[in-house]
Amino acid sequence: MKTGEKIYTQHADHTEWMSKLKFYADEIILMKGRLGELASKNNQSEVLASVEHFQNQLIIQKNNIDELSHTIKLDESVIEKEVNKNPIAVDHREMPSHSNEKEAVEAFEKNFNELRTEFKLFAAKWM
Repeated sequence: MKTGEKIYTQHADHTEWMSKLKFYADEIILMKGRLGELASKNNQSEVLASVEHFQNQLIIQKNNIDELSHTIKLDESVIEKEVNKNPIAVDHREMPSHSNEKEAVEAFEKNFNELRTEFKLFAAKWM
């Protein structure tokens, strides 16, 4: 198991993850808009129950984005403090591995992509 990673590598990971999370947050906004359209065009109980399901799932995913973003910002703050404490040879120094955060982002992406696929099938059926 890897015990450390270069500071610049971790910073690059954080930047990439934050960009992805911003994309997913924007996608949630779009999906909520589509749900509103679906609900206004279809008042069948089956559709409304699914709309409520997706609304709840999108709230959960938005909360997950917020939590991951917070964790990443905390990690980035630790890196910044480390660099400010000793800016010499930053490109050669290592920080403890952030594999937990990497796994959390990957798990989030997997779950979100599954939700997106489920949502697309639902929207295609009722649009």
